[in-house]
Amino acid sequence: MTIKEIQEDVVSDFAFMENWEDKYEYIIQLGKELPMIQEAFKKEENLIKGCQSRVWLHAELKDGKLYFTADSDAVITKGLVSLVISVLSGHSPKEIAEAEIFFIDAIGLSSHLSPTRSNGLLSMLKQMKLYGIAYQAKMNQ
Repeated sequence: MTIKEIQEDVVSDFAFMENWEDKYEYIIQLGKELPMIQEAFKKEENLIKGCQSRVWLHAELKDGKLYFTADSDAVITKGLVSLVISVLSGHSPKEIAEAEIFFIDAIGLSSHLSPTRSNGLLSMLKQMKLYGIAYQAKMNQ
């Protein structure tokens, strides 16, 4: 599936939920299902800057695709990073770097998060796109 198609699936998943309490529960559940990041990757250089919570993000290139693992010390934030990983992980660095992310606004997430949590989400997304750019540059050398 393309990044666009995955985002469309996320939007339709959220459309079935009638209220934000259900949507938050779903986000928390996604966080609980997030595969654990290796302890070795929970280090200072993998911390996302701009997040109120501590969020570690690791990127690894395998067979031309970029895969992300992450963890957070806050349940909602862990769910948010899980959501972004589900959209971007497993795609080429070029696809990640060039992806137009629309699902956050389409599901109303940006307007239902606190400003600090919204900034954190954008910081996670920005870091993943930066990994895409960096790995794309490495592959083009």
